[in-house]
Amino acid sequence: MQRPQAVPTVQIDNEFVTVTEWRFPPGGETGWHRHGMNYVVVPQTTGPLLLETPDGPVTSQLTAGVSYYRSIGVEHNVINPGEAEFIFVEVEIKQASH
Repeated sequence: MQRPQAVPTVQIDNEFVTVTEWRFPPGGETGWHRHGMNYVVVPQTTGPLLLETPDGPVTSQLTAGVSYYRSIGVEHNVINPGEAEFIFVEVEIKQASH
């Protein structure tokens, strides 16, 4: 089954962070990917997201404004199972050298 693609809009990309707004149409997905950086997600919408993971599907309940952190290496496909658009902002943290 072909799903619509989530739409990423890069808002900031500098030596420290990449900030991307993700907009998921109903049934939309990111496609399988592996995170190459630590990251923070800031949900703009409240509701469930379906995560296809190497260990099987997981449903994650997100709440608008309640951020969470994940470490480098997470691998998944993120899907909006709902009937309304879902939005979050992802902040990828680049390793700064001192």
